Amino acid sequence: MSASRPIEFLPGVAALAERYDGFVLDLWGVVHDGITAYPGAADTLGRLQRAGKRAVLLSNAPRRAAEVVLAMERMGIPRDLYAAIVSSGEAAHAALAARTMTAATDPWLAALGRRCYLMGPRRDHGMLDGIAVERTAEIAEADFILATGVDWDDDRLDIYLPALEAGAARGLKMVCANPDLVVIRGGRRVICAGLLAQRYEALGGAVRYYGKPHAPIYGECLERLGIAERARVVAIGDSLRTDIAGASAAGIASVLVPGGIHGEELGIHHGEMPDASALEALCARAGYRPDAAIPAFLW
Repeated sequence: MSASRPIEFLPGVAALAERYDGFVLDLWGVVHDGITAYPGAADTLGRLQRAGKRAVLLSNAPRRAAEVVLAMERMGIPRDLYAAIVSSGEAAHAALAARTMTAATDPWLAALGRRCYLMGPRRDHGMLDGIAVERTAEIAEADFILATGVDWDDDRLDIYLPALEAGAARGLKMVCANPDLVVIRGGRRVICAGLLAQRYEALGGAVRYYGKPHAPIYGECLERLGIAERARVVAIGDSLRTDIAGASAAGIASVLVPGGIHGEELGIHHGEMPDASALEALCARAGYRPDAAIPAFLW
């Protein structure tokens, strides 16, 4: 869409189903709030499926895809309602697992070493399963850092500064398994691994990101969709920086759910639509602009 045309406000997904065959769907802020599926999300996935559409769920969750599937099932989103789940955690795990085999093509990964300092909660320790590395609890003993997030939802960035500064001083590389800066979990704003990585780069550290908005993960989504014509694919998300920017870079249309990560600055809640001029101003500040906006992932 030309930047001179207004962002199209649509009532729901039904209007999009008339235009697109493939859907790349964000999870947090679109399908669920990190704890509970949004009302109507499972029904909307079912309606897309019955309409002959294909959906891939794309998440910056720093967890293996199978874990995300189980979490979705616990929220009442059955596995048979979508074609695949693609997660940043799975992408990071695959890269780390294959690093010795890609030494010639990816020397950055091959040179990481064997001792990993995992910066994240205990629930993310499975990110190292099946990988020939040793997890160390001390940054002074590590060869590289794997950032998955913060230990507790109310943690602040300054808690992690000593470890970040120590890693940067030693020249350790960081693998970031979730490029999100913040996420809304059950209505609360929680900082993510992307914020840790952003500060690490500011300290002079080298970071490799896996997930949105970076191109490789969109290539995997398009492959899973099996739809060659990108004009027939649309991404729906709640973040301009990751969902909308990533879709634009991948050459596919994008739709914003504005009451997610941007709800507070727009003065709205999930399921509400902002003033058009406020949304245009937000997009101008961010430098990313969706083709359309919907209040929620509802038919």
